Parts: sequence; structure tokens; C-alpha cells
Amino acid sequence: MRFRPGAKLDAGQVQDRRGMGGGRGVAVGGGVGTILVVVVMALLGVNVPVVGGTDSLPLDSGSNEQLSASCRTGADANQNEDCRIVGVVNSVQAYWTDNLGGYRQAPTNFFSGSTQTGCGGATSAVGPFYCPADQQIYIDLSFYDDLRSRFGARGGPFAEAYVIAHEYGHHVQHLLGADERVGNDREGETSGSVRLELQADCYAGVWAANAVETGFIEELTQQDIADGLDAAAAVGDDRIQQRSTGRVDRESWTHGSAASRQKWFNTGYRAGDPRRCDTFATNDL
Repeated sequence: MRFRPGAKLDAGQVQDRRGMGGGRGVAVGGGVGTILVVVVMALLGVNVPVVGGTDSLPLDSGSNEQLSASCRTGADANQNEDCRIVGVVNSVQAYWTDNLGGYRQAPTNFFSGSTQTGCGGATSAVGPFYCPADQQIYIDLSFYDDLRSRFGARGGPFAEAYVIAHEYGHHVQHLLGADERVGNDREGETSGSVRLELQADCYAGVWAANAVETGFIEELTQQDIADGLDAAAAVGDDRIQQRSTGRVDRESWTHGSAASRQKWFNTGYRAGDPRRCDTFATNDL
């Protein structure tokens, strides 16, 4: 994946909280508490309990001064990981701005260790996620190392881009109200949660099909797409369960199998049309 060297990056779409720390008793886990906001997770399916309610948790305020100084053009994105993520964010949001009426831009926040969000406290253990309460995306970039070391993905720049595009898929779902269709149907091979995640994978594929036309990305190769498909498979519920417990429990799935995640990314990529991503209207997941 290469960016157009002369493309102008907008670092204002990314806030940098790294080194700030979240403090204030961050709680993370899959358990259900009395005060709980369910975060639409991209990869790990973790719920983030709110500590003391959202009103008592001031959000961390990030900065983009350093990013703005370092990440000015596509040439910078070709040389620097931070700038590459800025470029991906710019490209994904450019696509949705042009193709979804009423699209509202959502910032991506880099953080390290822990941070506060509109959905409560979060640590890097939860992986990248979208918070519908504040309509922002959060990622500790160390997750990309985990993607390779813990989940067995090959990695690569487009694998990183897939993760970001998937998260923006959740933002699109929130704007369209698709996340409300999940209700309490949160576990199982054909659950609402799985359908939501597979649709976000499909939306990531749609962006990939149109990425060059956004003006930020110069070229996507077949190897890039293969790396994206590899990353999608690595975070399939069956792969994660097999690696962590040695067994597969379809009734507890929240994100879909490796094969399904690849299938729906490919569906979006081949069609290039978000209308082909209605995972809620099919029995063939």
C-alpha cells in the first residue's frame, strides 16, 4: 500500500493521547456490572464497564500538534507508521463523506496503556474499538504487534488499514442505526453481534475497493488485499478460541469465524458497494 506522495494529510482527524495515561481506576473485562455501556468492539468482543458513570469521567484531551508537524503529505505516510494511519483515516473518511449522506467525521485517538472514553475507562487489552457514546475510535498502536505475535497474522501496512477501516464501519453502522438491531442478541454463530461485525468487515472491503479513488492512496496490490484477508481470519472467533483454549464454541461467538470474516471483506471488496453488505438480511453468513 502506497500513498500519493503529494496528497495532503489532515492530521486533525487524529488525536494523540499517548503518554497521558488514563488513571482513575480503569476497569476492563467481559463481565456484566450494574453500570455498563457495551462498546462495539472490532476484534476482541470485550465489554468496557463504566467506572462511576460517564458523567464522572472527564475524557482525556488529546493533541495533534506533533502529528500535524510530522504528517503533512502522502510521502510522510509512506515513511512513518503514525502518518500512515493518519492517511488511512483520511482516506476512509473521504470515501464515506462522498458516499453516505449526512456522514459525520469521527476522530481516531491514539493512546498507550489506558484512556478515558465516552464509554468509560479502557486499556490496551481491549484492542481497537469504536465508542458509540462519543462517536470516536480508540487504538493503542501496540495492538498491531499483538496482531502478529498473539493472533498469528502476517501483519503489514494494509492489515493495519483493515483494522481502522473496520472501526469506521462501526461508525457508519451507528449513523445508520444498524447497531440498534443487535439488541440482546449478542452471542452465537448467527447472532446480531456477529452480523454487525461481519457488516463492518464488508464495509472495510468496500473502502478498499474505492481507496485509490479517494486521492490519498496511490496503489493497493493483491498482496495488500491478501494481508487484509489474513488479518481478518486471524481475529475470527474460531481462530482465537482455538489458540487460547484449544476448542471452538460456536454458541459464544460474537464476531464470526475466520472464513466468514474473510468472506464478507471480500464481498465488500469485489462489489465496491455498501448496499451489498446487508448481513442482517441473509442466512448465509
